[in-house]
Amino acid sequence: EAPMLLTLRLHCLALGWGITADRVKLWPFKLPELPYGFDYLEPVIDAKTMEIHHDKHHAAYVNNLNAALEKHPEFEANCICGLLKNIDSVPADIRQAVINNGGGHHNHSLFWQSLTKADSSEFAGLVKEKVEAELGGYEEFVKNFSAAAATRFGSGWAWLALDKEGKLVVTSTANQDSPYLTGLTPILGLDVWEHAYYLNYQNRRPDYIKEFFRVVNWDFVNERLAKHLEKLGK
Repeated sequence: EAPMLLTLRLHCLALGWGITADRVKLWPFKLPELPYGFDYLEPVIDAKTMEIHHDKHHAAYVNNLNAALEKHPEFEANCICGLLKNIDSVPADIRQAVINNGGGHHNHSLFWQSLTKADSSEFAGLVKEKVEAELGGYEEFVKNFSAAAATRFGSGWAWLALDKEGKLVVTSTANQDSPYLTGLTPILGLDVWEHAYYLNYQNRRPDYIKEFFRVVNWDFVNERLAKHLEKLGK
């Protein structure tokens, strides 16, 4: 087996993605079910937007990712995180498709889990401690995260992410680019593509960004943050 492919498989094992010695395939990737109904996030995100966003947009990324990997079956047994973290190992003829569609699949899978019923989740615990210590507190974090989301030209994402030293950073990426591509670990993301908000907010992206914080699932954020800090040995 090629050294890079072996590295990718070991990376996926370390992430706990369950690739065993008999190389159980993760491919074809599947569209994950939403952990709640389409109307669960109302009034912040309306049911029709959720339905279209999940059933059409996310599904398209999954289908396109699977189609790209059909051309190189030797990569099919790798988890999506491993592919994105080691994107230079992906063959050039499908690399951009994996960036676009693999990123879209992972970004959205994380996004759905990061949301919950409006005004039901408290900003507390580990994420609060680290935001206060590293990002100047909640208000400063919200200001900087909102600015990252509002100033992302065209389509993209705003992120709360971990760097390789285990420090929190606020950043944004274009299109469906994953923070994994630049060595960051995504912890919380906000989709600022127009399809994520246009039915309800039209051109008022700042209003959508402001409302987003009402539906953040801080319990999930804390779980993800703790898991990845442990993997970094922090």
